[in-house]
Amino acid sequence: MSKTSPTPPPLLSVRAAVVLLLALVCGTTVGTLTYFAGGNVAAAILAGLTATGGAIMFLHKVIA
Repeated sequence: MSKTSPTPPPLLSVRAAVVLLLALVCGTTVGTLTYFAGGNVAAAILAGLTATGGAIMFLHKVIA
């Protein structure tokens, strides 16, 4: 008799994956637009990271 091992639970839920993906898209968009507006890479990275963090918090509350 061969025993099949139970499948492990997923690393992320679908909701968490959607929230993180949308936040990443938002942060990338903001960072890119900031870079095109000013040409400063450091400011673009900071703006993108800030937007990603804000989007995670916003989407976590909005997506049920």
